[in-house]
Amino acid sequence: MIRSERIDLLLEMLPNLYPDARCLLDYHGKPERLLIATILSAQTTDDAVNQVTPKLWARWPDLASLALADRSDVENVVHPLGFFRSKARSIQRTAETVVERFGGQVPDSMKDLTGLPGVGRKTANVVLGEVFGRPAIIVDTHVKRLAGRLDLTRRKKPDRIEQDLKNLVPETGQTDFSHQLGFHGRSVCTARSPACDDCPLLKICPRRGVG
Repeated sequence: MIRSERIDLLLEMLPNLYPDARCLLDYHGKPERLLIATILSAQTTDDAVNQVTPKLWARWPDLASLALADRSDVENVVHPLGFFRSKARSIQRTAETVVERFGGQVPDSMKDLTGLPGVGRKTANVVLGEVFGRPAIIVDTHVKRLAGRLDLTRRKKPDRIEQDLKNLVPETGQTDFSHQLGFHGRSVCTARSPACDDCPLLKICPRRGVG
């Protein structure tokens, strides 16, 4: 089966398998909260971030107050997420930059978003796809793993994987496709023990790199 045939089947099957696939970070419709939450989500789980962000916003309810907060206080709040010093620094510098350069409004372009401290293409794509409704391939750890196992790409670098998937997936479905792959990666195609025998995608999956 060639990739174009496999992607057509995936685009048909995944929405039925995961009709509720979505961003799992809580942000209550506020772009700045999603931006900060996504920065904090690096190398930890969305559930862990969702436990911390209510405490963060209770202390500092907007980007202006977060930017001016004492660094040690911010570090204490985000400490459970790991890499707390670098994460505290990144979210405060991002908050300061958004306030100073964009009047407190989260920018809506890839160029401006990736110009923020601690913001790479993955974080920018989360914001662009979720908040602004732009076509976005979100290459998190699950999408990277499944794209390889399904042989949708043989690239290793996230930006290359993103480009390959963009070439395969229609723009209107890119954000949803990212979330659906993420849900499948969490529930079935896990990193260490993928449940291949029970996987609904087994017949179309080449299981590249598995076993």
